[in-house]
Amino acid sequence: MSNSFGRVGVKLAYSAMASGLALLLGVAVAAAQEATSATIINQLQPKPLTRSLSISPAEAAKNAADEHFVHSIRHRMSRSLSEGERDKIADVVKDKPSIDLEINFDYDSARIGRNAVKQVNELGKALTDPSLKGNTFVLAGFADKKGRAQYNLDLSERRADSVKRYLVEKFDIPAANLVTVGYGSTRFKNPDDPYAAENRRVAVSNMSDRKVTSK
Repeated sequence: MSNSFGRVGVKLAYSAMASGLALLLGVAVAAAQEATSATIINQLQPKPLTRSLSISPAEAAKNAADEHFVHSIRHRMSRSLSEGERDKIADVVKDKPSIDLEINFDYDSARIGRNAVKQVNELGKALTDPSLKGNTFVLAGFADKKGRAQYNLDLSERRADSVKRYLVEKFDIPAANLVTVGYGSTRFKNPDDPYAAENRRVAVSNMSDRKVTSK
């Protein structure tokens, strides 16, 4: 899933035991950057596809199967997803428009940190923009290798659901349009250094099909 999500780092407010956990966490990380709603909108726009291009029957069948799968998990909590379903989500989003975001959480908590509210609000404004409104998005959390694997996975899932709940309550985004998933301390962005800050990230992906435009 190396190309599945965008490249805007993430900060995780986490302690020695919990600092590796993720899905929208954060502590000051040099590589991390806050993204404006305009940046998020730009990164999540479906890529245009000219009318002169067509897809093969096999590609069409895969797209239909992926769409069916995404529809089947739209009302699921991240903690209810099996390992196989998490892997399937990763496969589906790998070619979708995506962006990594910097979102802070309170220490060892699924509560969005005070300093993170601005970034979550920027995300909310982006997802309710007319150009993106109504699309289905995946919110995925990742961690570095610090801490216990199962603990990191559980916390990343709760944090994903926390961000989803905020977006639903504050921006009236339909819950079914936000699919949450936690990956804990797996799928490192920097596999050569599992403890590196860039592995603590949150990815947002647009699941909508590519737009068709005139060539």
